[in-house]
Amino acid sequence: MLTQCLLYSAKKCRELVGKNTSSKSGKFTFLNCFDMGSGTLACGVKESVKLYGNNIRSSHVEKSRDDAIISALVYATSQGMSQTDSEKYAQKEGAKAAKLATRKANRVIGPIISFGWDFFEAVYHGGTFTEGFLRGTGTLFGTYSGGFMGEQRLGRFGYLVGSQLGSWIGGRIGLMLYDVVNGVHYVLQFVQLHI
Repeated sequence: MLTQCLLYSAKKCRELVGKNTSSKSGKFTFLNCFDMGSGTLACGVKESVKLYGNNIRSSHVEKSRDDAIISALVYATSQGMSQTDSEKYAQKEGAKAAKLATRKANRVIGPIISFGWDFFEAVYHGGTFTEGFLRGTGTLFGTYSGGFMGEQRLGRFGYLVGSQLGSWIGGRIGLMLYDVVNGVHYVLQFVQLHI
């Protein structure tokens, strides 16, 4: 419901302010990724960089978990624990280490890369810094929340898929917010001139 309202408001605001003032980077859609030319290359590089950034965080958590499991197994063996107790202890310590690594990494690398990329892409396509900032901020929150929800449901794979999908959705919401803010600004200027 809220999304439909925002979508409709953004559409009407784009019509109100005209093509020259509305968001520029929203015109480059995912369909441009299949033009078998520069659009395909740009999309491939962009999504690869974002996926790589999101994967860095996941591999950091996995490495921390593996290191903790090895250390815990060595410790449990030196304490004379049975094999089953050692494995349970190691799994418990691995889970603690993964949770701590997740907290420390705090899903920062991927969302920041996504924010920067979308900010510069919006400015490159002729948008304003405000458009770039709002699109990038939407991407940042979308990547973070999509990755969080995906990880809760499907683990590491869910984080990667959720962050990619959340990045795209967040960027679109950021562009819609830009168009609404731009439309409100236009109306306020119009009212001030005619009072």
